[in-house]
Amino acid sequence: MKTEWQAVEEAAQAAQASALVSKFDEEKSRLQRLTFDVADMHFDLSRTHLDIGVVDAFLALAKQTDFQGLRARLLSGDTVNPTEGRAASHTAERGMGAEADVHAADEARRQMRALYDRIEGGAFGDVRHIIHIGIGGSFLGPALVIDALLPKEPRYDVQIVSNIDARALERALMHVDRTRTLIVTASKSFTTLETMMNTESALKALGQDAKSRLIAVTAAPDKATEFGVDAANVLPFAETVGGRYSLWTGVGLAAALALGWEEYEALLSGAAAMDRHFADADLTENVPFVAACMDLLYASVIGAETRAVFAYDERLALLPPFLQQLETESNGKRVDRDGETLERGSAPVVWGGVGTDAQHAVFQMLHQGTHLIPTEFLAVKEPGHSIGGDHHAQLLANCIAQGAALLRGRSFEEAKAKGADDALAHAKTFPGDKPSSTILLDRLDARTLGALLSFYEHRTFAFGALLGINSFDQMGVELGKDVARAIADGDLGDLDPSSRDLLTRVGL
Repeated sequence: MKTEWQAVEEAAQAAQASALVSKFDEEKSRLQRLTFDVADMHFDLSRTHLDIGVVDAFLALAKQTDFQGLRARLLSGDTVNPTEGRAASHTAERGMGAEADVHAADEARRQMRALYDRIEGGAFGDVRHIIHIGIGGSFLGPALVIDALLPKEPRYDVQIVSNIDARALERALMHVDRTRTLIVTASKSFTTLETMMNTESALKALGQDAKSRLIAVTAAPDKATEFGVDAANVLPFAETVGGRYSLWTGVGLAAALALGWEEYEALLSGAAAMDRHFADADLTENVPFVAACMDLLYASVIGAETRAVFAYDERLALLPPFLQQLETESNGKRVDRDGETLERGSAPVVWGGVGTDAQHAVFQMLHQGTHLIPTEFLAVKEPGHSIGGDHHAQLLANCIAQGAALLRGRSFEEAKAKGADDALAHAKTFPGDKPSSTILLDRLDARTLGALLSFYEHRTFAFGALLGINSFDQMGVELGKDVARAIADGDLGDLDPSSRDLLTRVGL
């Protein structure tokens, strides 16, 4: 009897039998079927191999894997992280989850607003600068939101520090008035090596009274008070919120201060709108689910090992590194939920950049290289600047043109017709038939950004659920930390000769 995965593989093979550009003629409703309008965003997945047969095969797989049951468990606060015996309650921060989780998130938000009001009211003095210290999601989430939405005249100067390389902290300190600086330390455990070392160094640099201007955001409030943080300056969040989803908790305080409370609430509101779509939409119209099917098709069936993401908007420059962590930390696994070795590829390597910069570099490989690289484009209809002229029109034209060129390519005959000799014509030949997708935002504001990030969260969950893996642990993050701690303690154990030699060379 044919398995669901075998059906997906057969459908994928059939989908690759004809060129992508011809599929619009073969299936007249293709554009309608594979475009979606949700939360002021337009998603176009039509230039991919998602034939009707492929989607139907994934729908059968979804039934076999009880995808809808897993989705219900996620959104109701049941356990979806079996290795750690936990729920994943980040949607409760936006109002969807177990009643107790939503209540706890609401209470934490009230505490966050009260602390926000105290800062605004001068309880910490005349604060003009904020140093936000965190790593992983505690760094990438706030950094992305602030960079994307920061107004021309920001309410506070926010410096975000993550790297244990003290040059990062030193650069941040160069930009602040040390007597008017607030420190926000975000660490789920409040023991994260990089974060705590940076915090201690920042406190030392800012002077004796700096600890009175220290705020802790953590799932371990007792650890924060033991460190010396005033209990009134501790913002707790749930242990069931993973670091890469922590933006929606008090970890977003620096973003709320930089942008204003109303903007932060709009961010949450946009994320909640996408939560409702993911919860309620039929799977054939559920854009996170369909996008996850596309990702699985390329990464786990066809064998594309990377996925490229290019934001044609300077404000979204930090989106590719944000997605690198979200997707690869969640789904870069080698075993399923039962501990069995996967029989197919898991998360692709996510990489990317900003258009049009990337066009003058990596797009050479996309158009003429030997690797299959599904490419995702993001653009915003409204410009993020007031300069005027043709800047934005040219930006959007380049974005759309790149997808069209990847699809169509250029034949040898077309290149030859332009007067090139054979060698040059071959050099100017592009095979085309390269898959791409496009996300077009009506505007980039707090609400649409919140919806976009929520879309990627649910897309990541759907990928893992269909593949049968646990998207909410990150055991692979810990091994290197364990070895580093052992080295710091002088325990070289069975360390290899190369590592021992390198340690000697750096004086450790």
